[in-house]
Amino acid sequence: MVNQSIIILGLDPGIADTGFGLIEKTNNKIRFIDTGSIQTKKTLDFCKRLEQIYEQVDNLIKKYKPDVVAVEKLYFAKNAKTALDVGHARGVILLAIIKHKIQPLEFTPLQVKQGVCASGSASKRQVGLMVKTLLALKAVPKPDDAADALAVAITASFFNKRLV
Repeated sequence: MVNQSIIILGLDPGIADTGFGLIEKTNNKIRFIDTGSIQTKKTLDFCKRLEQIYEQVDNLIKKYKPDVVAVEKLYFAKNAKTALDVGHARGVILLAIIKHKIQPLEFTPLQVKQGVCASGSASKRQVGLMVKTLLALKAVPKPDDAADALAVAITASFFNKRLV
């Protein structure tokens, strides 16, 4: 049996914080590589913030050369402005991904919760604890956006037909 390793980048879009998480999948095992958050300042022009998100996602793809990139879909938001801002961030993230000729996978928050916790009603805390457990980390990744991005990557590793 050939051991094939695949690098998966998970992204949790946001205008102030875009979480990212990288894992490696070899056969049925997943291993933590890196996580963090792309943060933009509120004092910056909105378009500059989008440019920063684009450039940093582009740099992550160049640095880690992921085989798969998964992005969390926009969920229903009570605040229309927040939803629009996150939608713009998702747009530049998707552009950065397809620029590298990668077909992005997209998962709803419900799918991510079900994939990682086996329950669509799991709390952020439960998702973080499962990420910690599944990746054998010493602590729940911070900020929450980073833990969520790792959960997106883990979900891709479980449910992407190319990887299962």
